[in-house]
Amino acid sequence: MEHDMLIELLSGPGIIEDENAREIARRFTRHTYEKGDFMLRAGQVNDVYLSLETGAMRAFACDTDGNEVTTNFFTPGRVVFEVSSFFNRTPSNENIHALTRCTGWALTFEDLNDLFHALPSFRDFGRHTLVKNFSLLKARTLSMISQTAEQRYASLLEQWPEIFQYAQLKHVATYLGVTDTSLSRIRREFAKR
Repeated sequence: MEHDMLIELLSGPGIIEDENAREIARRFTRHTYEKGDFMLRAGQVNDVYLSLETGAMRAFACDTDGNEVTTNFFTPGRVVFEVSSFFNRTPSNENIHALTRCTGWALTFEDLNDLFHALPSFRDFGRHTLVKNFSLLKARTLSMISQTAEQRYASLLEQWPEIFQYAQLKHVATYLGVTDTSLSRIRREFAKR
């Protein structure tokens, strides 16, 4: 069945039973993004809740000088959306674009809310997903304060090595909060180990 990965994602945490996961999965529609396509541009309201099946995406915002700063990466099995814009129905400050050709399963804001109201287990799954992602965001924020650039690089390399297959090094550098030159130095030092 073409929804297999989505059903696995929905039933994985043990919150949604298989039959409900199948019912929920049928509400999702297939989306494809070519490399470079934007799922969301700053200034738009995010209306797509995407479960990424293949490929990689990047979220970024522009600093006060107009430089792109990577705020997140998304790889298969992750949910892609800008949470504040999606739930508050406000224009996003971030962009999300495809680093590679991507496929995934999407719900609109309206469909997601319909499912939240119709199926309490899906609402619980949504809460579980938001808490998990909030925890990751909190850990990342704290790492920017309490870890060295080398430690942040080592963590990224250990926890998310596939990012280096998809993302340009300048995007990884901004995600880590370092310059391209610093990232090159760190990578050289790690290569010597």
